[in-house]
Amino acid sequence: MKICILSRHQKLYSTKRLKEAALAKGHEVQVIDYLRCYMNIAAHNPQIFFKKKRLVGIDAVIPRIGAPNTFYGTAVVRQFEMMHIYCLSSSQGILRSRDKLRCLQILSQKGVGLPVTGFANSTKDIKGVINMVGGAPLVIKLIEGTQGIGVVLTETYQAAESVIEAFRGLNANILVQEYVKEASGTDIRCFVVGDKVIASMKRTAKVGEFRSNIHRGAKACTVRITPEERSTAVNAAKIMGLKIAGVDILRSNRGPVVMEVNSSPGLEGIEMASGKDIASEIIRYLEKHAPNGCIQDKLKG
Repeated sequence: MKICILSRHQKLYSTKRLKEAALAKGHEVQVIDYLRCYMNIAAHNPQIFFKKKRLVGIDAVIPRIGAPNTFYGTAVVRQFEMMHIYCLSSSQGILRSRDKLRCLQILSQKGVGLPVTGFANSTKDIKGVINMVGGAPLVIKLIEGTQGIGVVLTETYQAAESVIEAFRGLNANILVQEYVKEASGTDIRCFVVGDKVIASMKRTAKVGEFRSNIHRGAKACTVRITPEERSTAVNAAKIMGLKIAGVDILRSNRGPVVMEVNSSPGLEGIEMASGKDIASEIIRYLEKHAPNGCIQDKLKG
């Protein structure tokens, strides 16, 4: 197969690993900076160009779309879908997962366990939202934040009011969530490929930090997940319309709750923690499903 990896940089760990795994299985691989693509949106002959050359003969696409470039990146993925080329992650799946509010609303509609979450527009409703999620301490998140950026833990009611007012004063859209104390600064990243969790790791925040992102200095180790956690992760990815996903779960007193579904999960942390060759698992999945044609995204919203 001729595989196209949509990525800003060839030297990124996940991009390198996917390229290595595909080459090892005898595939032809091209890494393309999706921000350098331009498109001819024609009614019967949609086309994509990269550095003045038309992209032809591609059998499958692996999108690695960075959060800051979601709008243009998903437009490129959508163009490939219009060309009936198999895309490992659908454009709609990426868009749903990137919008935290949209993601949580869709998951809640399907009955997936979630932390108590509030959302409001007016600063006049701050007290109502804070009380709704159980009061302080609570977590405030930017809707389009990533890697822990724009996530704040407020210890007191007054601090929560101040932070929410500050964010709304900047016209930033935020979520207000309960702080799951029993998780104790840890979460579980489940790496889903197809209908299976192929690897999982527990991430523990560094001392003095509550965010358990690897980019924020958290430590990762392998972890055995429960059948309920496994089914929750697979179900969350399926609901989002994602064949590849990193599903972040907290262990709460009422069972697993989903914090986030990541459409472009990094490979480095979880490969190191689990010792598994996840890149090869992804290519095997691609080999099995790409010949059957492009993903038909039937989900709405």
